[in-house]
Amino acid sequence: MIGDLERKWPWWDDGLLTLVVGVMSAQETHARGGPMMAPAVALAVVASLALLVRHRWPGLAAVLAVLAAALLGAALPLVVMLFHLASANRITMSVAAAVTAVSGNLLMGPEFSLWAPHDPGPVILLVLPLALGMWAGGRRRLVAALADQVARLRTERALRAERARMAERARIAAEMHDVLAHRLSVLALHTGALRRRAATLPPQVATRIDLLRTTSTQALDDLRDLLGALRDPAMTAQAGLVPSVPELPALLAETRAAGQVIDAVVEGDPDAVPASHRLAVHRIAREGLTNVRKHADGAPARLAVRYGPPATVVRITNDFASAPPARSPGYGLIGLGERIHALHGTIDYGLDDGGWHLTARLPVPSPGHSATTDNETPDP
Repeated sequence: MIGDLERKWPWWDDGLLTLVVGVMSAQETHARGGPMMAPAVALAVVASLALLVRHRWPGLAAVLAVLAAALLGAALPLVVMLFHLASANRITMSVAAAVTAVSGNLLMGPEFSLWAPHDPGPVILLVLPLALGMWAGGRRRLVAALADQVARLRTERALRAERARMAERARIAAEMHDVLAHRLSVLALHTGALRRRAATLPPQVATRIDLLRTTSTQALDDLRDLLGALRDPAMTAQAGLVPSVPELPALLAETRAAGQVIDAVVEGDPDAVPASHRLAVHRIAREGLTNVRKHADGAPARLAVRYGPPATVVRITNDFASAPPARSPGYGLIGLGERIHALHGTIDYGLDDGGWHLTARLPVPSPGHSATTDNETPDP
């Protein structure tokens, strides 16, 4: 309901406050009477109305509130202004307004005096809004700072996640370049060997072979231009050679040599799946085992790889060595997700029965859409 009021009438709270303060100040001034009652009531009303512009012109509102308090003893506009100035961190102005109002009021007659002997009420009336205003302003600034910090952290997290995705895309581009460049080089090498025998072949066959040679060479150059532009030299130098299937046992041996206990089971024929699947298996295994060492050092890990068809499945599980790991940004997992989704696969990870699991499934393309996976070599 309050939210609807703020949308329809943004100044409803200021208007209500001004109305209450104006009515009470006018009644208080009118009750005191005197020959100058009409100008006094008018000053009290004007000082109350000035509260509406205290956000835009705080100096004007403060001057009118001080005049009303000093000349008439109408303290309510001054109380509101002291709270507003203190909450806006204008401590000097608020203290100056309070001192000026008190000093001026002491010069007035007893009928307009804010002070009474042995009565702490007027002092509390001035000190309390100052204290409450400083507390409210400090809390508001603290909440705003925390909200800004949270927004910055969210932005930073999103940027890091996007950076992880871009790094994984660049890594995939590097792998595509190396794998496809090798296959196109083999094709160009075969056609080049056949073209050297063109004199012994029918003219139509020789022409087709020459076309294949030219096309494969141009395709290799185009591939280097397109995918080479996506490669990050720093990342490529850090990643080293693109892994192949025979390096998966080397990865396991390296991890075991570091003291990690791994129970690995590999099923299926790696050559029955595309090279992109074999590279993804290596990447998933490396990332999963790295997370095990990071979050559950000393706990045994289990790695199960099953090459398809119909799908290549990788599952890594481990128990916690002690307590469950604290939450981490998981940018390596974000990169894995980018790679797996690019292969139309799925990834699932999280807590599972006192441990952690990571499962990735990569569907194997149908034979009509899959590229050959044999590493052909030409005859000498």
